[in-house]
Amino acid sequence: QVQLVESGGGLVQSGGSLRLSCAASGLTFSDYSMTWVRQAPGKGLEWVSSIYSSGGSTSYADSVKGRFTISRSNAKNTLYLQMNNLKPEDTAVYYCKRAGLPQRGQGTQVTVSS
Repeated sequence: QVQLVESGGGLVQSGGSLRLSCAASGLTFSDYSMTWVRQAPGKGLEWVSSIYSSGGSTSYADSVKGRFTISRSNAKNTLYLQMNNLKPEDTAVYYCKRAGLPQRGQGTQVTVSS
């Protein structure tokens, strides 16, 4: 079955950086556009960024544009999210998912202290 396993989260100070990874298995990874979403405490899911199956096109929420970079390695079946200049409002559990499909991984916690 399809598995999505996020990693790379942690506690970082405001202005710091983290790189999230999402290892995918049980699917032909290169067939799918992929998405990062996040859920802050007490809030709903928020779309963060998406990348086309080939990696040739990306999109970002306004709240992260210019600070976050999504990328992928189809050879490694892995999705990435480079997060720079982190802010306390970026604190959330981050999930990866196939675009348009509901299944997510278990998530990775990102906590940004001020």
